[in-house]
Amino acid sequence: MLHTEVRVKGVIEKKWADWFEGLMITTLSDDETVLVGELPDQAALYGLLARLRDLRFDLRSVQIDETESPPG
Repeated sequence: MLHTEVRVKGVIEKKWADWFEGLMITTLSDDETVLVGELPDQAALYGLLARLRDLRFDLRSVQIDETESPPG
């Protein structure tokens, strides 16, 4: 799993959370939105970034922290 934080310029309404891989959406006061949560892999991350690109959101930052899956 990838713990992901993506910041974009603009506002994404919370009702779109399912469309954005179920990530938590937080709008900041300076016309910036932060998407935070877990993605299963790099392919899901690239899909998320492509969706943001297609909607013409300007990326501010992308941070990922790979967490190990539990055994079994």
